[in-house]
Amino acid sequence: MKKYYYVTANTSEGFVNLLPSNVKQLQQIFGLNHPSQTVKAIILKDIITKYESTYEVEILKSPLGERYLDGVIIRDKGLAFLNDSIVPADMRTVIDLDLNRFTNDSPVRNKKLEENFNHYTEKAYKHLETGLRIHDDLEAIYIKEMNFKRADEIADTFIQEVLKGQPKKDRNGHEYHRLFGTTTVDGPVNIVPHLTEKLSRVYYIKGRAGTGKSTFMKKVASACIKHGYDTEIYHCSFDPNSIDMVLVPDLNFCMFDSTDPHEFFPTRDGEKAIDLYEEAVTTGTDEKYAAEIKKINDHYKSYMKKSVVELKKAGEFLEALEQQYSCSKQERKEIIHFIEQQLQ
Repeated sequence: MKKYYYVTANTSEGFVNLLPSNVKQLQQIFGLNHPSQTVKAIILKDIITKYESTYEVEILKSPLGERYLDGVIIRDKGLAFLNDSIVPADMRTVIDLDLNRFTNDSPVRNKKLEENFNHYTEKAYKHLETGLRIHDDLEAIYIKEMNFKRADEIADTFIQEVLKGQPKKDRNGHEYHRLFGTTTVDGPVNIVPHLTEKLSRVYYIKGRAGTGKSTFMKKVASACIKHGYDTEIYHCSFDPNSIDMVLVPDLNFCMFDSTDPHEFFPTRDGEKAIDLYEEAVTTGTDEKYAAEIKKINDHYKSYMKKSVVELKKAGEFLEALEQQYSCSKQERKEIIHFIEQQLQ
């Protein structure tokens, strides 16, 4: 059984890494050390194949694109295998697995390709940062037409409904900080349907910029954690200070920001839309500011598109770098055998 999510992302604040909360309670954490993202992805996929029929395997997707992976967690075994490129420098508990000793590649480091990859990635971050500043102007329109008292009432009622009849545990729940998508070299991606498909209660939070969707979800997350339930908090990859999803496995419940660019609609029993624009914003706001809203929307989205273009350019240089590396079947077997020997 496989579960996918992101712990790293390309955002308006640059590269964001939310790994620590996801591995905090694990007993063994291994970092795969190799200059090639391709080689590390191949080995991580072999690890997935080894464990997926017996355990739930958590697969950490990569913002570099679908070809790559950030890591694999087998939580029931207290075990993680991570791409060393996402391991924070201050994470002392990671055991280094040097894969270089098993591969025959000895490429000359191509600094020009690396510099170009970094250059275009940074350009993408700048465009996302500019886009977010413009997006703030959109939020300002709705904030001044927002009934915050009504929004608080909706949140309080919702929390009572979600926790009704649920026993309060004698502890705080653990917070897992993650993302359900990001902008990659393949363009914007999300895995919302994968995360919600098996849940019996899914709430689609509708609204506009600045209408309190993230605040609503933060309040719900906080209440569930205080009630003792482990809670998955999914950050927005555009603005990582904002929340796009809250998922509580033990309550079989999820709520998420269901607006562009990850807009979905309820299709089955147990799914419901909550529209904060309809509930808490002055009627006619869209119409009143229509011209201004369109102008700001078009402006900020133009920078989002520019960021995708730059990331695709970065991806071309990454692909050129990766062509230097390979991993044969025999090398893969030797690496997996070596990894098995390291396990307690």
